[in-house]
Amino acid sequence: MSLMKRNSFKDKAQRDLGNKAHGRTPTDLGPTQRQLRAGELVRHALVEILNEEDIHDDALVGVSITVTEVRCSPDLRHATVFVEPLGAGLDGVTISKAQIGPAVEALNKHAKFLRGVLGRHIDMKFTPALKFLHDESFNEAARIDALFMRPEIARDLHHDEDPDET
Repeated sequence: MSLMKRNSFKDKAQRDLGNKAHGRTPTDLGPTQRQLRAGELVRHALVEILNEEDIHDDALVGVSITVTEVRCSPDLRHATVFVEPLGAGLDGVTISKAQIGPAVEALNKHAKFLRGVLGRHIDMKFTPALKFLHDESFNEAARIDALFMRPEIARDLHHDEDPDET
């Protein structure tokens, strides 16, 4: 009888896991290798497309866009594309949402056109729907660097001599 209870517990535990990968939920795992590969494929193709294609929009004239990251949904039908103007984040240059906002809006306005061109550049079962967002990671990194450069924080980071040893 105890063997029967143990087996039923094991069956229940397996049943509770369902289709989860090795007992972990997708949120525990982060993106899968498949999502990461698809995101890189889309990113590389979008870089080529934005470099080669002429998108007729006043907000994109004279603006060089860097595609920093592409995150695909688990079913690979949606992709969030993070973009940044060329040179942002270098030498403390930060770009505000007001400055990049019109370019991101223009890219979102032309997302269907870009998706059509993307479909001819990549070999995937479905071409993902594109959503463009400004990449805030460079601004956040510049803010953190500025914090570390403040004298009161830099003082705490440098431990040349331990006062207890002298």
